[in-house]
Amino acid sequence: MNQMEIKPRPHSLRGTLRVPGDKSISHRSIMLGSLAEGKTTVKHFLTGEDCITTINVFRAMGVQIQQNDDEVTIVGKGLNGLSEAVEPLNLGNSGTTTRLLLGILAGIPNHYSLFGDTSLSKRPMNRVVDPLREMGATIDGREHGNLLPLSIRGQALKPIHYRLPVNSAQVKSAVLLAGLFAEGTTTVMEPVKTRDHTERLLEAFGVKVVREDDLIHLEGGQTLTGVDIEVPGDISSAAFFMCAAALKKDSEVTLKDVGLNPTRTGIIDVLKDMGVSMEINTTRHIGDEPVGDITVKGGTLNGATLSGELIPRLIDELPIIALLASRAEGKTIIKDAEELRYKETDRIKAVVDTLNQMGVKADATQDGMVIEGSSNPLKGGVFSSYHDHRIGMMVAVASLVCEEEIILENPSCISISYPNFFEDLDSLYVQA
Repeated sequence: MNQMEIKPRPHSLRGTLRVPGDKSISHRSIMLGSLAEGKTTVKHFLTGEDCITTINVFRAMGVQIQQNDDEVTIVGKGLNGLSEAVEPLNLGNSGTTTRLLLGILAGIPNHYSLFGDTSLSKRPMNRVVDPLREMGATIDGREHGNLLPLSIRGQALKPIHYRLPVNSAQVKSAVLLAGLFAEGTTTVMEPVKTRDHTERLLEAFGVKVVREDDLIHLEGGQTLTGVDIEVPGDISSAAFFMCAAALKKDSEVTLKDVGLNPTRTGIIDVLKDMGVSMEINTTRHIGDEPVGDITVKGGTLNGATLSGELIPRLIDELPIIALLASRAEGKTIIKDAEELRYKETDRIKAVVDTLNQMGVKADATQDGMVIEGSSNPLKGGVFSSYHDHRIGMMVAVASLVCEEEIILENPSCISISYPNFFEDLDSLYVQA
């Protein structure tokens, strides 16, 4: 078991960073570029482990993909050009790769076997398997197709009108991607709006997507055409530095070229509600994605209540928001976030257990948590990352408000989404 010793950091944070490319967009750019006709170039691609998994999977299906640091070139094979893989496809720890890939493979007349690591093999897949079967896909695996390993043989698909039972962009995306292979119009209804990178990227590749109120319509059989893509900075990664600056008095951190897609900016709304001093400047658009700079200053924090339609807009940021809440004045209540239980780990339990170990009064509920704010320094000790990158980064940021050393177990999981996280955190730390 690898460990990292993290010393207390009593001083403020100052400086400017450009965080890695957006994880969601990086995944989808490889997938759609592989299904397109012609060449696609992706700049500022996230070189984290999960996104490299997506590259390797599509290479295994015959797609020519060349990577040079954070620039990737894909020679697409067209909508029906993927080859049958010689060996089972290794999805590693990537839930996004798995669920979106199932949507694509459902309509390709080949056989594929999919497997992942121990963590991924515990994550539920029936949320995408069920609608794909309704479209005509043949999928089987453990628990009748709910758990990896899975086997899928693509079929001719029929369109469906599907109402999302969970607020999940992965489920929505899987159904829409399968809809590319169906004869007719596939419609997805999302009662609560989730991140819409799939819809925006499909349109960038030349696919007509019709959006009206809570309905998304996609006509099957459309051709994707290769494009040049620049990936904005990932706001979920930026959130850890936004919250880190907010935790420390006299801190001031600017994050450059961050994606400001309104389906992802719940973290900004919450920090403002908690009293954080922020400045947001939208500087340009990359394709259809707004991009800008975020400056955060440290100060006094207030408790807040997070629930409803806000939750899908910040689901990945809730662990670091929970840490911020532990330093706020008053109580913070997080509701309607049961989806956290189905991430790389049960994040509700992991966050509450970690905060309790640090001396914070926090209680788990079925769909969230209740956190009592305090000004007392956090307790150090040995903390598990739960092999979850978001939990690992949360623990590392906690060193800013801890008077004792923190030992983080399995910090390497952070490379899933942010390979240079510790170097970037160190670059902002101002020592007396």
